[in-house]
Amino acid sequence: MRSDVSAFRQKIVVRPGTSVLEASRKAGVAIRTRCGGKAACLMCKVYAKAGDGLSPVQDNERRKLAGLADEGMRLACQARVVGQAEIGLPEDPLRAAVRRQLARQAEDDLW
Repeated sequence: MRSDVSAFRQKIVVRPGTSVLEASRKAGVAIRTRCGGKAACLMCKVYAKAGDGLSPVQDNERRKLAGLADEGMRLACQARVVGQAEIGLPEDPLRAAVRRQLARQAEDDLW
């Protein structure tokens, strides 16, 4: 599940209640979003360990994420920092597509 997670290994201090999206901006880590943090575009998905210093998943976020919330996925605009938390970013979709294509080409080159 978590094989394609970017690890920036940055530590920052934020006020309790700060969204993960706001915290990422403070850290200089870009998390894509189109809706400005309104949970409408679903682009700001991040990985977090369950109970890892973030606010509980609310009903709206759970509905938007469907079953992904059970796998540790959160919306950065909805998850609030309430303690020490470790966040992972999924691989950028374009980079993932390029990586898969390069892997296919390398496989084809073997034959």
